[in-house]
Amino acid sequence: MTLGVALVTGAARGIGRAIALQLAKDGFNIALNDIGHQDELATLRDEIKALGRDSIECFADVSKEAEVKSMVDQTVEKLGSLDVMVANAGISFTKFLIDCTLEDWDKIFDVNAKGVFLCYKYAALAMIQQGRGGRIIGAASLAGKQGFPRASFYSATKFAVRGLTHSLALELRPYGITVNAYAPAQDYHERHSKGVDPLKFGSAVGNPEDVANLVSYLASKDTNFLSGKFSCLT
Repeated sequence: MTLGVALVTGAARGIGRAIALQLAKDGFNIALNDIGHQDELATLRDEIKALGRDSIECFADVSKEAEVKSMVDQTVEKLGSLDVMVANAGISFTKFLIDCTLEDWDKIFDVNAKGVFLCYKYAALAMIQQGRGGRIIGAASLAGKQGFPRASFYSATKFAVRGLTHSLALELRPYGITVNAYAPAQDYHERHSKGVDPLKFGSAVGNPEDVANLVSYLASKDTNFLSGKFSCLT
C-alpha cells in the first residue's frame, strides 16, 4: 500500500538522503531533487525502488521559480500527486558579519529563504488543487531559534523559515494542510568529516536518521493536529 507521494529537495546527501529513504520505508513514492550530484541521486533512486517504491529524479535549482514549479508539476505528472513536500535544500557558511558582502547575503537567502518560500508556495498550490490536505515540512535550524557567532546570515535565513512556517500554517489550515519545520543541531557526520570530534562540543549532535525520524512523524497521518511547529532536535 502506498501512502502517497513525497518530494524531498537536497536529497542526494546527508539529511535529505536519510529523509527520502525513511519516507520510502514508510510507504511513500519519492521524487528526489538536487541541483547536481547525478550519480548519487541515481543510486538513491535505485535504493528506493529496491524497497518496492516508485522514485524519480527532479534536477532543479530551488532558488529559481520556474524550476521549482516545473519540479512540482513533474512530480504530480509522473507520480500522480504531491502529498508531502520536504523543503530540505540549504547552504551555509561561517563568516563574521563585518566581513560579509551583499553577494554573500543574496546567495544564502536565495537558497535558504527564497528556496523554501518557492517550495512552500508551489506545494501548497498543488495540494489545494488536489483537495485532500497534505504535509509541508521545511528545514530550519537551531540557528533559527538563537544566534551564533560567524553565522548571522545563516541564522537570519532560518529565522525567516520559522516565520514562513508559522504564517503559512495559519493560511493553509482551512485546506487540511499542515506546515511544520524541523531544526536539527549540527549533524555528527558533518562535523566528523571536517576532522572535528563532535563529542567535544557542548551542543547536541545527531545522525541524519534522527532528523529523518522526526520528518517521518511530521509526514504521517497521525499529525493532523500538529501545524505551525518548530521542532528542535537538541
